[in-house]
Amino acid sequence: MVEAERMRVCVIGTGYLGATTAACLSEMGFEVIGLDVDEDKIDMLRSGRVPFYEPGLDELLAENLKTGRLHFTTDFAEAADFADLHLICVGTPQRDDSGAADLRYVNSAVECLAPHLKRPTVVVGRSTVPVGTAATLAARLAALAPAGEEAELGWSPEFLREGFGVEDTLRPNRIVIGTNSPRVEKAVRALWQQQVDEGTPFLVTDLQTAELVKVSANAFLATKISFINAMAEVSEVAGADVIQLAEALSYDDRIGGKFLGPGLGFGGGCLPKDIRAFMARADELGVEPALSFLREVDAINQRRRARTIDIARQLIGGNFAGRTVTVLGAAFKPNSDDIRDSPALDVAATIASLGAHVTVYDPQALERAREAHPELNYATSMLDAARDADVVLLLTEWAEFREANPEELASVVAQKRIVDGRNALDPTFWRASGWTYRALGRQ
Repeated sequence: MVEAERMRVCVIGTGYLGATTAACLSEMGFEVIGLDVDEDKIDMLRSGRVPFYEPGLDELLAENLKTGRLHFTTDFAEAADFADLHLICVGTPQRDDSGAADLRYVNSAVECLAPHLKRPTVVVGRSTVPVGTAATLAARLAALAPAGEEAELGWSPEFLREGFGVEDTLRPNRIVIGTNSPRVEKAVRALWQQQVDEGTPFLVTDLQTAELVKVSANAFLATKISFINAMAEVSEVAGADVIQLAEALSYDDRIGGKFLGPGLGFGGGCLPKDIRAFMARADELGVEPALSFLREVDAINQRRRARTIDIARQLIGGNFAGRTVTVLGAAFKPNSDDIRDSPALDVAATIASLGAHVTVYDPQALERAREAHPELNYATSMLDAARDADVVLLLTEWAEFREANPEELASVVAQKRIVDGRNALDPTFWRASGWTYRALGRQ
């Protein structure tokens, strides 16, 4: 292994995790090559354009392409010759036939890279995988690489939040590396030495523990979100206010207020598929009862979507047929254009299937939404989307929607009715402006 300041890095996979990692590592001073089999994606990155929306990443990519520290390729041989450290950052989506993780891209990354590793090299997985995957891949890497056991594999889970990916990469809240190899530990420590010197915790574990960290964190966060949404169900029936309940709970420092926001529930490419893959792996290991609670976590999350539709249907008199409905939001969360398992789009598509004329607006995700749901209508502004609406649903809490002027919106709608699916608005303010306001878990 070369000295830290001269270590060159290959990032395999240039999706959300990979592109963000590559740009940030080059910003930290490393020479980086991003590798992907998708030629169109590589061409886009080479031109300085990011194939998804992430605040600040476009600028970071362009700046580091200019310095020459960052470049991209589709050639595994070139990447193997270039890099001392390879980071596997490919996706692990949910399989079509089950809740289990689809490992084809992770397996392919190792299968394609290994034959080109002719000198001592460190490979580190960052993708979220079922526990036990890394040990299998480590053996496969050593068997296929000309360098044999000198090609070593570790696992270092990522903790990026979409919308905050650049910040979370440059200033991580912890670094975890699963390995029993001093050489792997040294390489990963060198990669993050600046952050460690600034106080970022650096944890060394075995492979299995490292694999469990990310899915355990996501399972815990999903459970916390579904817990407060379960309390929202109770609050509606009992006549309580779940927002006040959540605030009261947040002052208990054993609970805290983060991820205690009741509403439409979670979506995206991580939490839903990760908890399902976790359950599937537990079943394979013979410990399915240990994670059986996650089935209800998932079920509560899905029920929030149905309840949002029910509230909207009640507001318009019990039937969507022939009604005009506005949906504000398509991305699964603000500051992202990711529509994977988006609660907002799921609700919009369901209402459209019930006979409504549904128009969707989102500041960043319209193009992706239109590709996935061509049956919906789309507008390029909030006011255009709301024109002649019988009911407006706020389903992604973009700042633009949180700060909307109720009087301005009232000037274009047919009826002043709003369903706040994220509890993002001030109900007193909106009701004072003449709106019928409804939200999950509140009277």
